Amino acid sequence: MNNIKISGVNMEERKKLDIRSGDTVRVTQKIVEKDKKTGKPKTRLQDFEGLCLAVKHGKEAGGTITLRKVASGVGVERIFPIYSPMIEKIEVTKRSKVRRAKLYHIREKAAKDVRRQMRNVREVPEVEVATLPEAVVPSENLDLTPTK
Repeated sequence: MNNIKISGVNMEERKKLDIRSGDTVRVTQKIVEKDKKTGKPKTRLQDFEGLCLAVKHGKEAGGTITLRKVASGVGVERIFPIYSPMIEKIEVTKRSKVRRAKLYHIREKAAKDVRRQMRNVREVPEVEVATLPEAVVPSENLDLTPTK
């Protein structure tokens, strides 16, 4: 009776991952979409790689990890359940030494860096372009031949 399978996830393998805050983690997730032509559900894989800000509930059944990455200049955070069957694989790509368990201060740090960079950008003064009023602009039916 020890081989009862509750979920399609290898629980022992996920427990051995040992994900900590400060790690750079790549999560491959299954995305279910409808096929435009047939309307049938279609599954594809999508990667999300980012810095692990927090690990909550550790190795329990409801454990989650919070990942943050910057995509096109915008910070994106996602929370992934560790034992979800919709997650194909989780791999730790890089380990960093950190001194906090929760790295939520990274959000403000990133915003502060952006503000500092914006301070260094010089603003170009706008130059007004002079436009002629319609009454002065010659139209097609006016005769513009010089007169003596």
